[in-house]
Amino acid sequence: MASDDLGSDPEETGFERVSTGSEGLDDILGGGFDPNRMYLYEGRPGTGKTTIALQFLLAGVRRGERVLYITLSETRRELALVAKRHGWTLDGIEVFELVPPETSLDPDQQLTILHPAEIELSETTNLVFEKVTALDPSRVVFDSLSELRLLAQNPLRYRRQVLALKHFFAARNCTVVVLDDLSSADTDLQLHSIAHGVISLEQLAIDYGAERRRIRVVKMRGIKFRGGYHDFTIRTGGLKIFPRLIAAEHHTDFRGDFTPSGNSELDRLLGGGLERGTNALFIGAAGVGKSSVALSFALAAADRGEHAVYFAFDEGRGTLEARARTLGLPLDRAMASGKLRFQQIDPAELSPGEFAANVRSSVESDGARVIVIDSLNGYLAAMPDERFLVLQMHELLTYLGQKGVLTILVLAQHGLVGPMDTPLDISYLSDAVVMLRYFEVGGSVRRALSVVKKRSGNHEHTIREFQLTRSGIALGPPLTQFSGIFSGTPVYRGEQELPTIPEPGKRG
Repeated sequence: MASDDLGSDPEETGFERVSTGSEGLDDILGGGFDPNRMYLYEGRPGTGKTTIALQFLLAGVRRGERVLYITLSETRRELALVAKRHGWTLDGIEVFELVPPETSLDPDQQLTILHPAEIELSETTNLVFEKVTALDPSRVVFDSLSELRLLAQNPLRYRRQVLALKHFFAARNCTVVVLDDLSSADTDLQLHSIAHGVISLEQLAIDYGAERRRIRVVKMRGIKFRGGYHDFTIRTGGLKIFPRLIAAEHHTDFRGDFTPSGNSELDRLLGGGLERGTNALFIGAAGVGKSSVALSFALAAADRGEHAVYFAFDEGRGTLEARARTLGLPLDRAMASGKLRFQQIDPAELSPGEFAANVRSSVESDGARVIVIDSLNGYLAAMPDERFLVLQMHELLTYLGQKGVLTILVLAQHGLVGPMDTPLDISYLSDAVVMLRYFEVGGSVRRALSVVKKRSGNHEHTIREFQLTRSGIALGPPLTQFSGIFSGTPVYRGEQELPTIPEPGKRG
């Protein structure tokens, strides 16, 4: 057999890469396909193969190239409908049907119908060769190999026909994408060995919510690509692929100065504030004030003229606005100025890869300097397989840290007072951990706050009471005469009545 590497060598000739028509897939491949090669898109029906194949051809049309869609399984009318629903037309794409539109069930007509199940394999391939020779396209999509497999009837003949197609196209300086719907019982590894590159598309059904789609480059000769699974969605306009985030590929020089919260007592407790390029975990029971403290950092960034983004998995915008008004926090002003963006996240509809791409866009396109994720419980619900939650979060936090972004993570614990349970342990990934707790004294429920970890510098090791007031967050002096506060039922050893916390001055 001849070598698999037929045609001109792009590295030797200096040929440019061929765009796949998908910005995300081009990014995964480091620029696109090598020209004059055969590539395989494989996936079950409904995974998006036809859509991404049309994107490949449309990219050629935009460059003024001649392109050809050879279809053994779909009609031109069906392809036109797919294109229309994505806002495209088939103008500039030559569609060659081996299933003519006049096909009917009339027995007399069936004797003359050109149908792949009823003609010889050699006749089919000859028709393809004649059409390609006449048009001389630079890009071809062949849909699909499952029909060719049925005609071949045995693996040896099928392999020889696929090799014949490959050699023919390579000799014509043509980049080919062939589709396979995996209708055979076993994975066709013979086809993998013939193709220059193999890209697999998958659709996963989860117990609740929208289906999840992902793509993986199985093989790509001579091209360094980003391995693993990458989430994608099918939208109007084609496949939107979200390349897996690799933090090591991104780094920006920045100054690791403090990002204050706007509350002097809270900043003092934190040893001056939280540093840029770090992340902080606010952990505590539901309703204890984690989101309010996190919001104060975002608003302080907006006051400084920086851009902040608040990703809310659990609460709606109306709830957050109502809380801000109750605490006297200028949320409306910050959002009106465009310095603070609030984004509601529906974990049932959003994949982790799409969320990571959203965060990355906020940093690189919008210039966000403070990111709040409220909460990790909602992010956990977005994961189809929670075993990889910590790995994905580690990559995201490393990326944000290398970009000099302050990231605040909110995590709700199970329970209100007494022993607390955490749905996942992510504290070892966090540069700082701020614990918020309810505790009961004299028949009243109060709130306490303490910094239990901070890698980047010194901080107070005390526990302070705090209140959510109409003038914002108010911190009291250290609770030195208490023991057992974080257990929820402390013992007060002082002789005087516990003092109240003065409200801070009104914020502008």
